[in-house]
Amino acid sequence: MTRVAVIAHLGKSVGGGLDELREVLQDAGVEDPYWTEAPKSKYVPDRVEKALAQGAETIVAWGGDGTVQRCVDVMAGSDARLAVIPAGTANLFASNLGIPEDIAEAVEVGLHGREKRLDVGKMNGEHFAAMAGAGLDARMIRDADDPKDRFGKLAYVWAASKNLRVEPFGARIEVNGDLWYDDEASCVLFGNVGALFGGLEAFDDASPEDGLLEVGVTHAESLGQWARTVARTAIGTVEKSPFVQVTK
Repeated sequence: MTRVAVIAHLGKSVGGGLDELREVLQDAGVEDPYWTEAPKSKYVPDRVEKALAQGAETIVAWGGDGTVQRCVDVMAGSDARLAVIPAGTANLFASNLGIPEDIAEAVEVGLHGREKRLDVGKMNGEHFAAMAGAGLDARMIRDADDPKDRFGKLAYVWAASKNLRVEPFGARIEVNGDLWYDDEASCVLFGNVGALFGGLEAFDDASPEDGLLEVGVTHAESLGQWARTVARTAIGTVEKSPFVQVTK
């Protein structure tokens, strides 16, 4: 068995919690993993760096998308493998990759599943493997941070509705050196995966292994325009919305 390190976000839980994870890992032959627990995701990068310095070849990340992103930021470009136990609220990264929310099944995937070398993007100096955004997306993630532990995914709905009337901003986007967008925008989203929670697809046919990032811009402003955009996403493809532009 390769050397395994567990990086656990103490504020997150699933199934029987960390006690179950210990038992499952032991049953899988991982007798004495490097184990560290962080009270918040902001402490995760330092824990990952220490685990890698100790010779860890597989990092088991216990937490949500924030924990995963922090691990990815440190591990990008390394030969270490990332295994995810989705214990967060949305778990977009895990759900897009088909990682189950059952601890034993997730450990089986993490230790014995097919290895994938994934693309990563970089925004504001940090790597990401799922999505990153500006405007509505960023405000939604910010404002849902505290209430999501109490209200779950509903916190994202509340945070999004709270920010729908925010004024648009000027956006200038170049793709592969060519000017692609130069206008006002209410949200700019970069994706390495396609699906949001609730069955919504932000990007059709997105793949985290194709060497491409998805880019989406919406200039929806009023509640009516946002409602039409969300409805279009729910029943078909977001690309057909008159308020959205998408490219790779």
